[in-house]
Amino acid sequence: MPKKLTSEAFEKFKRELEELKVKGRKEIRERLKHTASFGDLSENFAYQQAKDDQAFIERRIAELEALLNQSIVIEKKQNKKVVDIGSCVTVIFGGKKEKYKMVEPEETNLLEGKISSKSPLGQAIFGKKTGEEIEVNSPKGKVKCKILKIE
Repeated sequence: MPKKLTSEAFEKFKRELEELKVKGRKEIRERLKHTASFGDLSENFAYQQAKDDQAFIERRIAELEALLNQSIVIEKKQNKKVVDIGSCVTVIFGGKKEKYKMVEPEETNLLEGKISSKSPLGQAIFGKKTGEEIEVNSPKGKVKCKILKIE
């Protein structure tokens, strides 16, 4: 099933992939070459660390390639009747008025107000309409939430 990403997230992941492929790989190659010159590779911590970093970068490149290849870019929501990926939702949650953007888990960033559709709040409001009240399971127990506006 394809992931739905906003155009901003798609571009962000594309830039990260390009950065890792060009700059990241180059830096690792240089570190490996430099640390290999230290001698015995079996006891060369700097070389082993560079190899671990190389493996991390290659895994991240593979993850990003898979994500981008399996994603569809969604545009701003035309249907403002129900909460969906890409919707901006104003809610009263735990007695506070909050505004969130519903995104796929890969885009989640609470500092930017982006919540995952798989989070407890995201799951509770996904597919709901303006005016609906929902109970959300939170670490502090059940919390009432009311959808005020969907953009």
